[in-house]
Parts: sequence; structure tokens; C-alpha cells
Amino acid sequence: MRTKSIEASIAETTESEHQLKKNLSALDLTVFGIGVIIGAGIFTLTGRAAADYAGPAIVISFAVAALACGLAALCYAEFASTVPVAGSAYTFSYATLGELVAWIIGWDLLLELMLGASVVAQGWSQYFEVLLGHANISLPAAVAPGSRFDLAAFVLVAALTILIAIGIKESMRVNLVLVALKLFIVLFVIVMGLRFVDLANYSPFIPPAQTPASGSAGVLHEPLVQTLFGINPTTYGWGGIFAGAALVFFAYIGFDVVATTAEEARNPQRDLPIGIIASLVICTVLYISVALVVTGMVSYDHLNPKAALATAFEDHGQNWAAAVISAGAVAGLCTVVMTLMIGATRVVFAMSRDWLLPPWLSHTSAKTGTPVRITLIIGTLVALVASLTPIGKLEEMVNIGTLAAFTLVSLAVPILRKRRPDLKRAFKVPGSPFVPWLAALAAVYLMLNLSLETWMRFVIWMALGFLIYFLYSQRNSRLEKHPEETGQVHGQPAVGGDW
Repeated sequence: MRTKSIEASIAETTESEHQLKKNLSALDLTVFGIGVIIGAGIFTLTGRAAADYAGPAIVISFAVAALACGLAALCYAEFASTVPVAGSAYTFSYATLGELVAWIIGWDLLLELMLGASVVAQGWSQYFEVLLGHANISLPAAVAPGSRFDLAAFVLVAALTILIAIGIKESMRVNLVLVALKLFIVLFVIVMGLRFVDLANYSPFIPPAQTPASGSAGVLHEPLVQTLFGINPTTYGWGGIFAGAALVFFAYIGFDVVATTAEEARNPQRDLPIGIIASLVICTVLYISVALVVTGMVSYDHLNPKAALATAFEDHGQNWAAAVISAGAVAGLCTVVMTLMIGATRVVFAMSRDWLLPPWLSHTSAKTGTPVRITLIIGTLVALVASLTPIGKLEEMVNIGTLAAFTLVSLAVPILRKRRPDLKRAFKVPGSPFVPWLAALAAVYLMLNLSLETWMRFVIWMALGFLIYFLYSQRNSRLEKHPEETGQVHGQPAVGGDW
């Protein structure tokens, strides 16, 4: 439970072999957040969540997920502006809750970011196949999406890995262009789709609850809250709305990734809160607008779960619009994969700089100012998972890892306020400690709405993480080897095991 002082964390950012370049402005950070948030939610999850869980009330699901994310975003903004160090929630918790909790959060973030990048890469591959189909081109069956080797997903991740290794600023330039294109497509869907909205498709807005026909294996796929409290499993109704919120939560993952780049911000105290909160607000408005339009264009029980936006226009004979949307999705999902991979490399960078992972990983290139070794390793793993694994419903695994991190970060805010009231905070969560506690409760509630199967996989992932920590990380931690390097600042009381 030993903690690491914030001053020590900030001091390490000046070490030449571990130094990242400060190139990012508030605009870069906002675009970065929008780039990763808008993507999977609109292009791949809207149709599935509406068809299988909530119907037109998927709009409410998006609002519920946004509320939970908004509360957590306030907590992230306070931490990121106070502790402008790479690693996001991992770094924050190391300063407040202790090394073991920090490791757990770092392990959760790797689950979120690496698996998230793989899931979205496969979604990109599906839209890429749709786009090729409009040009009368088809991939060989052996390397098409859904085959044993998804060639398009592999090539995408490989190309993005090279771009990320070249430099963060270069990545942001490409990201800016692709985000602009993606926003155009989203606005295109909203404006063009309004012409085909039929108000009859909104009735019933909240479809009556139904018992799912899941057979004998249905228990594993039920939300955990139903299993714990003996609630009869249902789809649609208010239960379906909250289950849909737990699923579309995946769509909002991204604002927390902004915090992983804190060390590369020019003015982190001002720019990080702007980037985190602005990207979340903009994307929430766009998500709700698109969900309203799509469920108005096509009855919820006829939506295509794989490519809802494009096929909604095809159903109205607008094949040219479907081609435009597919092209936008191909460009837009690139930015999601790229930013999730950048986030994963920064988390591993922070953990290896603390020697919880092999320290040679955290060395940065003098030429590019990026951790090239970590980037190549992360890129290889993501490419293999995306191209070889039938991921299916594993986006729920991404959600549970993220929600666990949200819970711990939210609880850490009032703890750090109490332990270190002397720290300069450029941004403060209003209504602390009640708002952070509410953020933690909202995250836990959404976790309980994920399936029992997801929880079982999560327990296995966490068991593996504990095994690595106690066999390697605890013994090799920088705090274990050199406690004097991360010692308590002179004159500050040692609270809760601070060195």
C-alpha cells in the first residue's frame, strides 16, 4: 500500500531517458478526445444496442452513459491538471491509494485500451469490406473479416503503429484531418437522415420488456444485477435501457485516454480539463442526435447491428449515401484505433518507468521523443488479436475494465484532497466529496449491468494481473529498490505509507 509522492512523479518527467516532448495544445487534446470517442459507438454499437436492448430508447441509454462519464470526467480533469504525468488513472492512484491499487488500475487500462483497439480494428475491417463492395471489389474469403486471418485489420494496426512511433505531433496532424472528415460524416447522417425519419418508428419509444429467448446458456449472458437479485431477465423496458447504457458506454471511452497524454501537454493545468470535458460534451450531443435519426429512419427491430448507419440509408435506396458513410467510417475508426494504441503505450510507459514492468521499455527515442519499443510491442499484440481473434462481444470486457478504473479514480479524488490540501489544483470537482462518490456509484451500477460471462472473464484477467504483480512487480518496483528516489518532499508529513 506504499504510495509515491506527486512531486517524485513530476520530477521523473525530466529524466532525459524517459522524457516525452510537450507538443499538445488544448485544441490537440480536444480533437484527440473526439477522435477516439466518436467511432465505435456511432458506427458499430448504435444498431446492436437499439435492436437487442432498448429500441428507440437507446437515446436514454446514451444519456445515462454520458451522465456516468461526465461525473468521472470531472474527477479525471482534477487529477490530470494536478498530476500532469503520463499514465492517467494509474499515476493518480499511485499517489493516493497505493502501489497495488495503481497496478490493478494499470492492468485494467491495458485491458481497456489494447482490447478496445482490437475490437475497433475489426469494426473498421467490416466497414472497409462494405466500402470495397460499393466499388465491386471483394477480399479473398481466407483473409476477409470474420475469417481466420483478418488481413485488413492487421494492415491497419501495422500502419498506425509506424505512425505512432514516428511522433505524437505527426500522429495528431493525421488525427486532425481524419476527425474533421468524421465530423462531416456524422453531420451528414443527421442532416440527410432527417428526410427519411418516420415518427411511427418511435412508437413504442420504450418497447415493453420481454423475456429473451436465450435457451439454457442464457444465465451467462444475463446482467449480473439480475443474477444477484433474482430479477427475471428481460430485454427492452427500463432494464433494457440500463443494459444498453452499460453496452454503449464503450462509445464514450476516449476522454480518459486524453489524460494519458498529460505529460505531452504544453499547459496541462489549463488544457487538460478543457480537452477532457469539451470532447465529452461535443460527442454526447452528436451521439444522441445520430441515435434519434437512425431509429427514426428504420424500425429498431430491423436495424443492422454491424453497420447500422450505412444500411439505414440503403434501406431507403440511398446507396450513394451509404458509400459516403462507409468511407467516413473507414477514416473515422482509424483515429479510434490510433488513439487507443497511444493511450496503451503511455500507460505501459508509466508502469515501466516505475519498474513495475521491465524498465528498459520506458526508454524514449532521442529523435522521435516517443517510447518506440513499447509502441512496437503494443502494435504487434493489437494486430495479432485483431486479425486472429473472433472478438464478438468482448467490447463488454473493455467496458468493465474502464468502469473499474473510473470507480477507483473517483474515490481517489476526496482522498487526495484530504491528504494533500496544499497541492495547487487548476481545476476542482464541484461538490466534493459527494460528486466523486456519485461518480463511483454510477460506474459500479453500470458494471453490475454487464453480463455474468463478462465478470467471469474479468476475474480471470485480474487473477493474471495479481500473479504478475506478486511474482515480479512488487519485488522490482522502483519504490522497493530505491525508496530514496521517490521520497517524501521535505516538510510534508508521511501519510498512509508515503516514502
